[in-house]
Amino acid sequence: MTFRATLWLFFLLGMHQLSAQVAADCGNAIPICNNTPANGGTDDFGIDDFNGAVMSGCLEQTLTGAIESNSAWYRFRTGASGQLGFNIAMDFSEDWDFALYRSNDCNDLGEPVRCNFFDNGDENTFMGVGQDPTGDMANIQYEDWLEVVPGEDYYLLINNFSNVNSGFSIQFSGYIFVTNPFDALDCSIINNLLGPPVSSCEGTTVTLDATTSSAITYNWFEDTGSGYQSISGQNNATLSVTTSASYRVEVIVPSGNNIISDVQVAFSVVPTTDPVADIASCSDSALFDLAQKDSEALGSQSPSDFVISYYTNLADAQQGIDFLPKQYAANLGQQTIYVRTTSLTNPNCFDTSQQFDLTVVETPALDFPEEEFICQDAGSITIGDSTNNPNYSYTWDTGESTSTVNVSIGGTYTLTAVNNESGVSCSNSRTVTVVVSTPPIITNVIIEDLQKNNNVTVEIDKEGEFEYWLDNGNAQSSNVFNNVAPGAHTVTVNDPAGCGSATENIVVVGFPKFFTPNGDGLNDNWNIEGISSLQNPEVLIFDRFGKLLAQLKDRSTWNGMLNGRPLPSTDYWFKLTYIDVEGERTTAKYINNHFSLKR
Repeated sequence: MTFRATLWLFFLLGMHQLSAQVAADCGNAIPICNNTPANGGTDDFGIDDFNGAVMSGCLEQTLTGAIESNSAWYRFRTGASGQLGFNIAMDFSEDWDFALYRSNDCNDLGEPVRCNFFDNGDENTFMGVGQDPTGDMANIQYEDWLEVVPGEDYYLLINNFSNVNSGFSIQFSGYIFVTNPFDALDCSIINNLLGPPVSSCEGTTVTLDATTSSAITYNWFEDTGSGYQSISGQNNATLSVTTSASYRVEVIVPSGNNIISDVQVAFSVVPTTDPVADIASCSDSALFDLAQKDSEALGSQSPSDFVISYYTNLADAQQGIDFLPKQYAANLGQQTIYVRTTSLTNPNCFDTSQQFDLTVVETPALDFPEEEFICQDAGSITIGDSTNNPNYSYTWDTGESTSTVNVSIGGTYTLTAVNNESGVSCSNSRTVTVVVSTPPIITNVIIEDLQKNNNVTVEIDKEGEFEYWLDNGNAQSSNVFNNVAPGAHTVTVNDPAGCGSATENIVVVGFPKFFTPNGDGLNDNWNIEGISSLQNPEVLIFDRFGKLLAQLKDRSTWNGMLNGRPLPSTDYWFKLTYIDVEGERTTAKYINNHFSLKR
């Protein structure tokens, strides 16, 4: 599991009427630590920190002729081990880049360990390392989390490429702030009697401590934008403040080498979360958009001042970890979603007082066949959803309000099932096509009488999937039978939809296509092979006018003579009859009963 905790360490430019902390050059990089506000509004790039280089990681020279165009440099040191990231907040209309260097020397930065230069065509409000705090999982302006150990030094370059500059702000994030909330970043890099700048929430008190051994007295000053003014009556080592300002202490010591120290203190507005209404969604919606609840939670508060995030439990919401993606794949049923409204200037100023129930209502699942067959003149068939969920309402496009209907006419029928629950209506429709089917009719049987390898092809009056049998053999989907033995056979075709079958009796025989009765001993006689298995076979030979010329019994042959006279070279026809299993004389069908006499 990836934990997402955020330490918001910034003030937006111009907020609290305090000057921004900006350093255009690496050598003057602003140190930041756990409670240091980091903000900026860049203007130019000072000196060229890359000494004329054309590339540094993903960054390349800009129109200025240097890699930097409007730069701000920061430095920090890790104080613990774990997952670390940061978010750079910006105006959605502006284009910012960043590069992060693991180094403690501006003259030896090396290549950046994280770098991003994508333009802001998607109008994102954050870029950085880790994950977008708004829950936008598709933000391409984010690099992978860092895994850090204590004592690592980093320099962070933030560069404004668009030259449109409303300022930016930095937040640090990652699981390191869950395990080490107070020393994830090392504050020893800031050398100041009063310590680093302080971020707090309105309604709280910040105590500044300038305790110095051998001090004679302390003089405190305050600057709210018009210069430092003495605070009357405040001469103790500590000063309790509740107002955003820059504070200065003058420590009077006996040696006369008095100590002067300044610190910036900012108080952020504590947000309130407006009530958020319960909502229901249908399960066929792959993702639920939590962002649609943002405006409810914010109420009249500005989305530029606060960010809304969502959680599955209150503990995560209060710690600001493991927030849900805005496009949330919720489970079926009801769950409570906890809302956190966080100040963009200080993550410690937040409200988790509101929650709402998200109910995912099941969309009916319709899984009956989309095609059914009904036999002609065979009554009716039942179609539809046989499960008949009592919580659903059913409607057919024919007007019926049951989950199934009986139909006897072909056509298309559409069933709509609706689940009304928790104020939402979830529906699904499915159409079934009913086809009226008639028994197949055998229109032709093609017998390829090759004598040794006889093939039989069965042709029927329609297309589709049918079953074919030869005699009592196994069913097959092909209408072609190979290597059929000579003799009488039965072919059957069956409709698997149950709408009947058709059967034909055939005879597979072989005979010469021509014979030459010229007395040379070759092909002098014509006869039919393969009729020995038939009962009382008889062959009748005719001329083209239908005149009976010869009558052959059993395996007898014909020599091309009629009443002792040779018949001329031409074509002749025959008919084969036999006694079938019912004792009736039957004429063999589908035989190509044509041959030639050649002299």
